[in-house]
Amino acid sequence: MNWGMAYIACVLVAIEAAILLLSRHERTKGFFKYLPSMFWIYLLPMLASTAGILPNKSEVYIWIAKYCLPASLALLLLSVDIKAILKLGPVALAMMGASVVGVMAGAAGVMGIYKTYLPGEMWKGIGSLSASWIGGSANMIAVKEAINTPDAVFLPMVIVDTIVPYTWMAILIAAAAYEGRLDKMLCARRTLIDDLVARAKVKVNVGALSRKYGFLAIVVLCAAAAVVSVVLAGVLERAGAGPIPVGMAGYLKKAAGVLNAPAWSIVIATFIGIGLSFTRARNLEANGSSGIGFALLYLVLASIGAKASLANFANAPILLTAGFTWIAIHAIIVLGAARVLRAPIALAAAASQACIGGPASAPVVAGVYHAQLAPVGLLLAVLGNISGTFLGLLVSQMCKRIAM
Repeated sequence: MNWGMAYIACVLVAIEAAILLLSRHERTKGFFKYLPSMFWIYLLPMLASTAGILPNKSEVYIWIAKYCLPASLALLLLSVDIKAILKLGPVALAMMGASVVGVMAGAAGVMGIYKTYLPGEMWKGIGSLSASWIGGSANMIAVKEAINTPDAVFLPMVIVDTIVPYTWMAILIAAAAYEGRLDKMLCARRTLIDDLVARAKVKVNVGALSRKYGFLAIVVLCAAAAVVSVVLAGVLERAGAGPIPVGMAGYLKKAAGVLNAPAWSIVIATFIGIGLSFTRARNLEANGSSGIGFALLYLVLASIGAKASLANFANAPILLTAGFTWIAIHAIIVLGAARVLRAPIALAAAASQACIGGPASAPVVAGVYHAQLAPVGLLLAVLGNISGTFLGLLVSQMCKRIAM
């Protein structure tokens, strides 16, 4: 069958738009409570491909990943507030660090425990999932593309990333009923709560452009970020030796085995987004920059789903077991750090969910313990978004060595 590029793109956009509209509609949004829109945006293109509605190979998928992913990363990082994150103080940042270490140690642990039961390239799947559990779905997709994670490996990870975090979130919320008892066990300094509430004041961006010019500015920024990232990535990949930046690129590529053109593109786009967050460009958030960023990200996810196969579900059971083992290791490290730092369980839960759940759910979990802590959960999750891609690449390399 002669697949038209416009046809393929339109089908992917239609699937994404339908899922996003249904997830926001009053009558249907409850359906997405346990299986979020991200899962369906991945699954439906896969079913469409299986049914012959979409091809499982197309230049469109390559183009979407190459250009839409760096553009989405730049837009999603555009509004981060680095100064507000740093103001959270040493205890909150240390707890977030412990949460990240818990994810990284858990990845290494499950790779070592389950490697004989997993396919040879599963280290790529664990690396991709670690990026999600440190940052979010954007980081997961970024690392997936950077290290060329096979679709047969990635699909089971999407299932694990759906089931395990929601189960963990339920446990953290249930633990709020025992907050006093848990704080006593941790010898927690509850005065830290008041200090954090005072520090975590999330500022709302002002100074939005008009609707017309704001959208135009976002489109221009989006295109520029994509083109600059892709062009520079190609230059860095081709550079084998020379001055420090070139030589360092070659050294890192040889040492880590992950800095190909897609990896460089993702790293460059991340720095573009963070850099622009210190400028007036961050005010484009009021014009919907993050919304457009997520739309592009989900389009990338849909294109990945179209390349997958239902046969890839075979490894899901063993990976779910590995996922819960991973979370157990993470929990032990987070609770150990809370005991050493005498941090309240509310902060430990917020830091954990900031990693495992991301910006959408971290404020919810933090708010269950203390309503005023919701901004703390949000800021910690944003910190995870910033670092998730880089640390996911590091975990990938670590797991690759363990798998040998």
